[in-house]
Amino acid sequence: VQLQASGGGLVQPGGSLRLSCAASGSIFSINVMGWYRRAPGKQRELVASIISGGSTSYVDSVKGRFTISRDNAKNTLLLQMNSLKPEDTAVYYCFARKLVTDYWGQGTQVTVSS
Repeated sequence: VQLQASGGGLVQPGGSLRLSCAASGSIFSINVMGWYRRAPGKQRELVASIISGGSTSYVDSVKGRFTISRDNAKNTLLLQMNSLKPEDTAVYYCFARKLVTDYWGQGTQVTVSS
């Protein structure tokens, strides 16, 4: 499984960004996909995840602001981020879990600053 993340950038507080993660290769039986982030000086944090049945989960700090979804036709994972805050600044990584193995995309930097 190969994952290619894109969509990061610099945005002002209150702005929006949409992250994409394109999956390719042997994507059959991927049961979970999601996004982690790592901010400077902080531990990695699971931001959002979506299972194959469509159920989603979010860390409390992004509930109501971020939306995770999958475009199965395009084999793409999306993360719509609205009402961004400076504390959302981090490198965001997409991941996919196939059976018991995790696959990772390269990170994409999100910077929220005025």
